[in-house]
Amino acid sequence: MMLTIDFEHILNHAKVVETVDMHTAGEPLRVIVGGFPEPQGNTILDKRQYCVENLDHYRTALMYEPRGHADMYGALIVEKQLPESDFGVLFLHNEGYSTMCGHAIIALTTLCLQHNPAKKQLLIDTPAGLITAWLRDGQAEFANVPAEVVTLDKQVKTSEFGLISVDIAFGGAFYAYIDADKIDLALTSANAVYIQQLGLTLKQEIATQISLVCDDARLAFLYGVIFYSNSQKSDSAHSKHVCIFADGELDRSPTGTGVSGRAAILAARDELAANQRIFIEGILGLGLDICYQLSDDSKSLIPIVSGTAYITGRHQFILDDHDPLVRGFLLR
Repeated sequence: MMLTIDFEHILNHAKVVETVDMHTAGEPLRVIVGGFPEPQGNTILDKRQYCVENLDHYRTALMYEPRGHADMYGALIVEKQLPESDFGVLFLHNEGYSTMCGHAIIALTTLCLQHNPAKKQLLIDTPAGLITAWLRDGQAEFANVPAEVVTLDKQVKTSEFGLISVDIAFGGAFYAYIDADKIDLALTSANAVYIQQLGLTLKQEIATQISLVCDDARLAFLYGVIFYSNSQKSDSAHSKHVCIFADGELDRSPTGTGVSGRAAILAARDELAANQRIFIEGILGLGLDICYQLSDDSKSLIPIVSGTAYITGRHQFILDDHDPLVRGFLLR
């Protein structure tokens, strides 16, 4: 027996948000393309702040259960900031709004350019700055905002391990990098729950012991902890990353902004030359390519990140104000 439902009637009498769902190296992305009120503000950072203050219930409705989950990630397309840009984007997750997101840029580039051969590149306004993206050899690729090392071999106190050595770098967001081999941490899917809990604890402890400075104070916060290993990897990879960011989210990919910051660290240690391309894998064995170029004045390191994304579905989410769980919930 076929169930007959008048969806057109339902959609015509409901608040509907339209999305395209994707993933990059296993990390989800919910691209919000319709039904989300346009954030106000002259800059992308202003629009981000407007969402925080006025539209956050949309974020929780789309990221949290029952429509999402604790590790869901979103991208909201907004009006551009710069005249030459194609569009602006805000990044959403379980804690709030990120400053930049590499896996999202790869997915958006794939979505916009893969089936539009007339369009050769994208200029995207993000809270961290302008991103240029294009397709190369079937992959999406982008030039990130400049990456830089904040400090190398910073000694921090932790409740789990005592003093440990941490590198801090910016690749569109600030991360603390920890050698997983030195703390005997297995970067495996079977160990995901422990990695998640450990990463959140270490992020909170490290954040109290470092000082971050940025042109805009709204960007100056520790976004995540990246555990890396040069030994726990496949033969084709340079290294493995597992990033714990926001409120304990575990990135399935090696993290686009995270590999950007790692490139700056490797360059500072003379372990990666300009234009030398390496592959960094995530917890699932899938990953991203990263290299860097120097700016014309050789004062800035520009990460070039590439990867592959796939569409997983389209959704028309109904937000019913009578639903007591319309704003979402998390059980974790």
